[in-house]
Amino acid sequence: MEAVPHGTSRATVTRLPEGVAETDRLAVEEPLEIRVDGTAVAVTMRTPGHDEELALGFCLTEGLHPAAAHPSADLAANVVEVDAPGADLATVQRSFYTSSSCGVCGKGALEAVAVDAARVDSDLTVPFDVVASLPGRLRSGQPAFDLTGGLHATGLFTADGELRCVREDVGRHNALDKIIGAQFNEDALPLHDKVVLLSGRASFELLQKALVARIPVIAAVGAPSSLAVSLAQEFNVTLCGFVRGDGFNVYTAPQRIEASR
Repeated sequence: MEAVPHGTSRATVTRLPEGVAETDRLAVEEPLEIRVDGTAVAVTMRTPGHDEELALGFCLTEGLHPAAAHPSADLAANVVEVDAPGADLATVQRSFYTSSSCGVCGKGALEAVAVDAARVDSDLTVPFDVVASLPGRLRSGQPAFDLTGGLHATGLFTADGELRCVREDVGRHNALDKIIGAQFNEDALPLHDKVVLLSGRASFELLQKALVARIPVIAAVGAPSSLAVSLAQEFNVTLCGFVRGDGFNVYTAPQRIEASR
């Protein structure tokens, strides 16, 4: 029997108009409970895999200063325990349910989305041709998307376009949290000399997370939101949208893009 690739599952579908029953692949979506020092702080719908990275990235971008992540002591399924000595859990203004499509909608008040970070002063520059090539480079690292068409991805690149890390997930914010968590594990934060590509649109929360990781250049295949542009402008982040092989828009801090055309 053919193995099911990680992050995907099989389903029987009926192809219309032919009416033929065939096996298709779906992206897996399951809940993950994140506990900090034994206290549940969030449940996010995610694609299983790299769960400790996801929990670390989530806690980092929530200002909880994690030290490590591991399976819970009771070995409960779909649970990750995070060690964060001294963390103020009252600062996590989320409901216990965070949807896979939007991590900010569980915020309890507008004040809870304030960004506690300094302006990004990185002098990184990236050639136009490199930014334009990023979607093609990212696609080479998306095996689950190739099978399902149902996963977002975030790619971490060097200024010359080398793909250093890629993560896929049903949630845009989860994919970025996994990237940030992976870099935390490698003691590679802050990411002041790296570029991030988002496979979809650039929302406020994704900008917020990238800002906490000190990422100076954020590119997206889709459009940015107005709040994302405002945040990028305020914190001196270069934000690019509608990135394609033949061009893209630069919304903020254009000095970091070397216009080679």
